Amino acid sequence: MPLKTVYKGKRILVTGHTGFKGSWLCLWLRELGAEVYGMALEPATDQDNFVITGLKNLLHHHICNINEQEQVLALFKRIQPQMVFHLAAQALVKKSYDDPVNTFETNLGGTVHILEAIRQTAAVQTAVMITSDKCYKNVEWEYGYRETDELGGLDPYGASKACAEMAIQAYRHSFFSASGSAEPPAVASTRAGNVIGGGDWSEKRIVPDIMRALIARKPVELRQPQATRPWQFVLEPLSGYLWLGAKMLTDHTLTCSWNFGPEPAAIVPVNTLTQKIIAAWGSGSIKALSPLSDFHEASLLSLDIAKARQKLRWRPTLTLDETIDFTVQWYKKFAEQGPEPMYECACQQISDYTRIAKKRGLVWVL
Repeated sequence: MPLKTVYKGKRILVTGHTGFKGSWLCLWLRELGAEVYGMALEPATDQDNFVITGLKNLLHHHICNINEQEQVLALFKRIQPQMVFHLAAQALVKKSYDDPVNTFETNLGGTVHILEAIRQTAAVQTAVMITSDKCYKNVEWEYGYRETDELGGLDPYGASKACAEMAIQAYRHSFFSASGSAEPPAVASTRAGNVIGGGDWSEKRIVPDIMRALIARKPVELRQPQATRPWQFVLEPLSGYLWLGAKMLTDHTLTCSWNFGPEPAAIVPVNTLTQKIIAAWGSGSIKALSPLSDFHEASLLSLDIAKARQKLRWRPTLTLDETIDFTVQWYKKFAEQGPEPMYECACQQISDYTRIAKKRGLVWVL
């Protein structure tokens, strides 16, 4: 069941399509022949992936705040999507400390608005709800978190994602379980690791910070060089989301939560990641700083992907070095040539990634 067979001609709604992951997902869906609709706020900067790939003119672009329920319901009614990928969120830990109310309103309340719109839209067949690996109660152990581990969050961002997971579970059991004559939509939640790749310029996020420093020929400033994360190229979790959405069309037993993360070898400290990026870039240096005292971040976090590996037959495609190569290639091209070629660059990276996945026998591409 190749993805192109599933998605060609399908009406797909992506919330958060102007964001980093959302824009890459829309690019990939277009390559698969889908009719793509987007619902999101305006992009944050004029260098965001959505802007410099010209996506606004390549899909059905709708500006909509998911915190406004009537707007959300009206758009669902107009679009009548067959499949939904919900990525719209307040996605930054630091910003969640600066504005916790908006973080909870968006990540919990906004998710509930999307769930309610799905419930009221008969056309929806499947929905993949993207949360975060930060939804787990982090006890700083060295083991990867499993889908059955306790939810929680010591910071507003992590807590808001845990709340979103609980809302998704409540809707799934209350409204989307098999009962009555109508077939309910298949709804699952997904939790990915730290996603990196071209077109991300978020503040207080490690790879964009590294790239801004390297492009400006300044030292890379690190506040938590030993903090460990599961690093993965942006197309890795997206392949999981697409494969899960496709599989749920015919298998409603998959309506649960899923981890999509890298292999253990890609779970490394920030300092190791930075050194590898500098080596791939060809120049640069590191400047260690004192940790920020105004907000807490976990020092150790990883995901267990055994469930996705066994039940979906999904696994990561790239090594950490390949992940870094893909990422650095994008930013180098941007730095050297400006934004004009970035649509072709992004499509080429999707093609190259798919080719590697096929060569390595990944089921979603066969």
